[in-house]
Amino acid sequence: MNYNNLIKIALKALSNNKMRGFLTMLGIIIGVASVIAMLAIGQGSKRSIREQISQMGSNMIMIHPGADRRGGVRQSASDMQTLKIDDYNTILHEASYVSAVSPLVTASGQVINGAENAPTSLYGVNSDYMTIRKLSVGEGEMFTDQDVKRAAKVCIVGKTVVENLFPNGEDPLGKTIRFDKIPMKIIGVLTPKGYNSMGQDQDDLLIAPYTTVQKRVLAITYLHGIFLSALTEELSDKAIDELTGILQQNHKIKPGDEDDFTIRSQEELSSMLSSTTNMMTVLLACIAGISLLVGGIGIMNIMYVSVTERTREIGLRMSIGAKGRHILFQFLIEAVIISVTGGIIGVIVGVGAAAIIKYILHWPVFVQLYSVILSFAVCTLTGIFFGWYPAQKASRLDPIEALRYE
Repeated sequence: MNYNNLIKIALKALSNNKMRGFLTMLGIIIGVASVIAMLAIGQGSKRSIREQISQMGSNMIMIHPGADRRGGVRQSASDMQTLKIDDYNTILHEASYVSAVSPLVTASGQVINGAENAPTSLYGVNSDYMTIRKLSVGEGEMFTDQDVKRAAKVCIVGKTVVENLFPNGEDPLGKTIRFDKIPMKIIGVLTPKGYNSMGQDQDDLLIAPYTTVQKRVLAITYLHGIFLSALTEELSDKAIDELTGILQQNHKIKPGDEDDFTIRSQEELSSMLSSTTNMMTVLLACIAGISLLVGGIGIMNIMYVSVTERTREIGLRMSIGAKGRHILFQFLIEAVIISVTGGIIGVIVGVGAAAIIKYILHWPVFVQLYSVILSFAVCTLTGIFFGWYPAQKASRLDPIEALRYE
């Protein structure tokens, strides 16, 4: 069997019907391009989420109050008072798998500078919070432990707050602004971080000593949370177990009773978001894969037409000695050429579409080599699968009946 000759015959047959061949390829092209682009968007989103979480601190652990009931009614998160300064101090002195600890109290309100004002969030923390959240002061300085002890009315502001309160480009350092009615002196400006993957502006915030927010802004003695960093990301689970034991002992929680706090790690959040994005990526790829199925059906349809049109040619070739397997491979090669050519064009279109989405729409997109190889392999198998039956039908034609075919 001369495969070179069969390939030449297949190419000649396709060149005689260029437009029909291209339209047949179109389904494969769209299918492959769609699969590559959808997988690139899904993978890009996954990488973007992981990057954002890494920027927030991949070994970060968050403790929040929970299960606080009064009169049988569960309280809202802002009203829960199960976390105290004593919990923070105990963790600070007893936790061995933790490298940094910061109390957290938060408030929302208007920040004011003269005639300018804007809504924002105020975070009451200590200096460890900057390490835990991977924040840095771009201009000025961070408040000190002494500022925390005396509940100093000082703050660090984000870039968005600066733009809202100082629209004329004034230097904010040393200026006194008000959060609701409390005056605060700006001693530092955070290095900009931009928006995260959830669309939240990470620069729209004020950071102040937690004692200042507790005593001067909210007038409370409890905490809204405690943020920590495990020694390493791998030790996060051990740190959580240790923290759970410390808080259960501190709160006198008996075995079997419900904890009045919740502990979450960034690793847990990352796993949850990754599983969600993986599910969405598979869903998008399946939807795009329907185009490949449609393209495969198109190949089968055209191959049936081709067999019908060339019935006399098949009979003539068989009458001069061509065997059934020669005819089978001739039509199968045509189907594979259509699908492989469509696959190559589809890969180029898919990678190009991913690049356009990335640079024009600014979506997180990442094309992985496996998606290109997988799409190309699938389109080749599609050509073989959908081309086999028409090719087999052609190989089983009776040469006499084929020669009589009109």
